[in-house]
Amino acid sequence: MKDRDYSLKLEGLITAQDRLPAGHLILPVLSAKQTAVEAGIGGEERVAEVFRKSPFCFENRIYHDLSLSCDEKFQIDSHCLTPWHGFVFEVKNIGGVLEFKDNPPQLISTKDNGHQFGYESPVVQLQRNCDYLTEWLWSRNIQLPIYRAVVLAYPRQIVKVPPAHTTLLFPSLVPTFIKNIRRPEQKLDPDTFAWLSAELLRSHQRFIPRPVSEAYQIPLSDFRPGVRCKVCQRLGMIKLPRTWVCPTCDATDPIAHQKNLLEWFLIYKRTITNRECREFLGVDIHTAKRILQGMGFKGEGDYRYRKYLMEINNFDFLIKNDLR
Repeated sequence: MKDRDYSLKLEGLITAQDRLPAGHLILPVLSAKQTAVEAGIGGEERVAEVFRKSPFCFENRIYHDLSLSCDEKFQIDSHCLTPWHGFVFEVKNIGGVLEFKDNPPQLISTKDNGHQFGYESPVVQLQRNCDYLTEWLWSRNIQLPIYRAVVLAYPRQIVKVPPAHTTLLFPSLVPTFIKNIRRPEQKLDPDTFAWLSAELLRSHQRFIPRPVSEAYQIPLSDFRPGVRCKVCQRLGMIKLPRTWVCPTCDATDPIAHQKNLLEWFLIYKRTITNRECREFLGVDIHTAKRILQGMGFKGEGDYRYRKYLMEINNFDFLIKNDLR
């Protein structure tokens, strides 16, 4: 029913590093976070691939990277819905020798060099998501048994101390885990199952990360402005009538500003003024106005106090097509 969304968090980390000068003190931090995010995505994709290759002989709906909202927003790595029950999987791709602690709840990873790192316990994350999903279902007058498991993305991950009361799986074991759960009584009739399957999809809310500058306390002036060429990746494209041209490789792109305004959205902040647009893209006041209005941003305020509100929906066409 649903694949993973394109990771705006990863896109923001990558483009932020590209716009910072060489040697900036925050670059190693952003690079390490990028590696961690990529590892997490790789683990979730591995589980998704197992689902794609493992058909079930009973009705089911599979959702990956599902973000819902009850009292709080919550994100489920993988969810399997059947007429009898639901399954929630928390996927982890963390290297080293792993120890699951209960008091306090924590995951400890010991690397080859002996260094130890602590993480929030996946067991706690999993329980929290199951509780939220149960509340979300209750708010729609549905009671459904929810089964759960932590999934380690690769068998090479070594577990020294497993969680005491939570199932721990490798991806290849996920289909067997689901099939082995008894289905004595159908909880959802066909119409309700079809409605709930669609309701989960309708209720999904794409995860929007905080701007990188805000999340890591980076002054906006530290980032280099300019329009990036998608061919050579250099900043500094020049606006010509009806297109942009790269002075480095001569590539042209009539919509280069769209991708770069998404970078502003992910790196800088959620609003932009005409002046900020001019300085960021390197255009005049009239071109900036046409670009901002052409993107469909809602305006707020008058004259020099006017700012444009940027929503992720303004970039949907770009995310679905250009970035994939």
